[in-house]
Amino acid sequence: MTSQAPAGWGKPDLDLSGAHWRSSSRGAGDVQIAFVEGFIAMRNSERPDSPPLIFAPDEWRKFVLDARGGEFDLT
Repeated sequence: MTSQAPAGWGKPDLDLSGAHWRSSSRGAGDVQIAFVEGFIAMRNSERPDSPPLIFAPDEWRKFVLDARGGEFDLT
């Protein structure tokens, strides 16, 4: 699978066909990530053929810190 980022987003067109997708260490949730060519790809494990989100390392770091800090808590 090759990711298809919209034009102008500054994201590479990564070849994800050989990506090693990882799930949560707790086995909960539907998110999987893969480290490919210095970027982080994130996808929904229930829809693996849908386009993944692609993060640069600095974006991923900010996302993880915000998530740990409750930024995306919907409860």
